[in-house]
Amino acid sequence: MKIGVPQGLLYSKYHIFAKAFFEELGAEIIISPDTNKRILDEGVHSCVDEACLPMKVFHGHVSWLKDKCDAILIPRFIGIAEKQYICPMFCGLIEMVSNNITGLPVLIDAPIYSLKNDKLSEWAQKAGGTVTRDKSRVEAAFSEAMRMYRSAAAGYNESEYPLKIALIGHVYNIYDRFINMDIKNKLNRMGFGIVTFDTIDRQCIDAEIDKLFKKPFWSFAREYYGAAVNISKTGKADGIIYLSSFSCGVDSVVIELIQSEIGDFPFMVLKLDEHTGEAGTDTRIEAFADMLKRRCRLGNHLS
Repeated sequence: MKIGVPQGLLYSKYHIFAKAFFEELGAEIIISPDTNKRILDEGVHSCVDEACLPMKVFHGHVSWLKDKCDAILIPRFIGIAEKQYICPMFCGLIEMVSNNITGLPVLIDAPIYSLKNDKLSEWAQKAGGTVTRDKSRVEAAFSEAMRMYRSAAAGYNESEYPLKIALIGHVYNIYDRFINMDIKNKLNRMGFGIVTFDTIDRQCIDAEIDKLFKKPFWSFAREYYGAAVNISKTGKADGIIYLSSFSCGVDSVVIELIQSEIGDFPFMVLKLDEHTGEAGTDTRIEAFADMLKRRCRLGNHLS
């Protein structure tokens, strides 16, 4: 059985687990290619105009896969922690895809309510039922997939560079080089190492969240806020670039929270959509990088 895995949205978070799980069950995994212009154009064509860029890109990946596999994995993420939620578009992603794209194979769309082991095990039994009815085999595949997932390193923490910039934002903006116009390599060439929010210790993030009068009920907003504030206080990076999808409601709230807390710590927001021009983005990145270098030189001179 061939199972397609779209390389979009939360792919960077779950692909190691998903690939290991279905391969342990004997399925062949077909992964869509890195995002490119053709996939973006297909996604824009097949998705509603009001959706954000990552949602449109995901539709493009599904369109690429639909004729190449027997089933496509589209997990219905309701939440990843108790009493916390993620973007409501994720809850309706299955309906969006199935109504916008014709000729789809079977969709593996079992809901995920939490990333706790018992909840994921329930998901595995439902999703694995697409391949086999042997529950013990599914359980064994789940255990092996979890082992591989937990042993994998996450994020970037490039300590070998003299100056560092933290990239904050949804993983599908940070790790999709087409969406973010290869910002990591551009900053590397300018002499900056990259630190990502997912390398910040969970306890440090929670400590900053606990100080808020009202805690965000969006899981991602909590992660981004806690990581950004911790980075600004500890000096894990010299500046922060927040990669935001145009019209993202979660981003509009968390950016304001971050800015109100970090004071004059260097912080820049880059808005991304299908109309974002690379030349203008490059100019802003270069200006921010030059500012950080001057700030560092001035700080060294004063000290």
